[in-house]
Amino acid sequence: MKTKLLHYMVILLMIPMLSGCWLLAVGGAGAYGGYKAKEAGYGVQNPITKEKKDKDEDQKK
Repeated sequence: MKTKLLHYMVILLMIPMLSGCWLLAVGGAGAYGGYKAKEAGYGVQNPITKEKKDKDEDQKK
């Protein structure tokens, strides 16, 4: 009974320690994926910014 309780205590204490490591690993994998995507020519566009129009295009319309 005591060893079973000890195993549960160890598991409960280990989970919070591993959670930070998992976050770092996932963040690193995401950063690497973004780097490879940028290398392949993909980019990120801000959805808020608007395209700038040339003055000549506005005058032609």
